[in-house]
Amino acid sequence: MSCKPVPQQAGQQLAMPPTDVGASLQQAKAQGAGELTVLYVAAEGFAYTNKQQQLTGVTVEIMRDFAAWLNASGQLAVSLNFVEETDWTRFYQRIVAADGGVFGLGNVTITEARAQQLQFSPAYLNNVAVLISHADIAELQNLEQLATSFAGMQPLAFSGTLHEVRIRALRDQYQPGIEIGRTGSNQQLLELVASGAWYSYVDAYNLWRAQQQGMPLRHHPVANDSGETFGIIMPLNNDWAGLMAEFFNAGQGYRNTERYQQILQQHLGAELTAILEQARLAQP
Repeated sequence: MSCKPVPQQAGQQLAMPPTDVGASLQQAKAQGAGELTVLYVAAEGFAYTNKQQQLTGVTVEIMRDFAAWLNASGQLAVSLNFVEETDWTRFYQRIVAADGGVFGLGNVTITEARAQQLQFSPAYLNNVAVLISHADIAELQNLEQLATSFAGMQPLAFSGTLHEVRIRALRDQYQPGIEIGRTGSNQQLLELVASGAWYSYVDAYNLWRAQQQGMPLRHHPVANDSGETFGIIMPLNNDWAGLMAEFFNAGQGYRNTERYQQILQQHLGAELTAILEQARLAQP
C-alpha cells in the first residue's frame, strides 16, 4: 500500500453524536423492564455480522449471556440495543459521555488511568500484545537489535491505544527522531506492515488471523506484552456495574464455564483460544 497514514494532531476531537442513553437499574426495577444500549466497534471474532446477517461474536454473546442471566435471576425483562460505531476513539469518548445503562464492546484494555474515566467489567479476555514486521525481517533476539534490523522501516501506531504507547517507547529508545505513522484501522495497519515499510504492535488475535490469511508478517516474541486484560466498558454513572461483576463471579466464575469456552472456540477457533487461555492461566 503506497498511501501513508496521515499523523493525527494531538488532542484532535471527533464529531460526536447525541449522548447515548440506556435504562438505569433503578428505572428497570421500577418498571420491571429496561433496554440497555450496547455500543460496539466491529472486530472479526468479537463483534461481527455472520453469513446469516446476524450480529454475533465473543463480546456480543457475553452481553447476551449477561442479559439472559439478569432475566433469569433478577426478574427483569432486559433487552439489548446494539449500536455500531466505526471509529474506536469516538466509541471510547461516547461511552465516557454516556448516561445510564450504556455498555461498550471494543476490546478495551483495563488500566488505572482509564478507570478514572469509566467503569470496567471484570476481565473477559487476557491479551498478548505482539511486535510485528514484514516476514523478511529476521526475528529479533533482543530489543537492542531493533535499531539495525528495523533500519529503513518506520514505526506505525493504532491511534489512541496502548499499542501507540508501546510503539512510542520503542521509537524513543531505538529510533529517536523517526516519525510515527498513525492509523485508526487494524486492517490498514496489518496491510502497511505487510508492505515492508512499517513495524507495529497488534493484539495476538489480529496477528494470528492475518497469518491465517497469508499475510507475510513476522512476530518478534522478545517484545511480547502479556500482562493486559480486556473489559466491557461503562460510563461512571452506569448503576448496572455491580450486577455485571456478580454475573462474571457467579458460581465457578463465568470464564471457567463450558459456555464461555464454547463462545471462544466458536468465534476464535480452537488454536487461538488455546493461545489466549494460556495467557490467562499463566497469570499469578
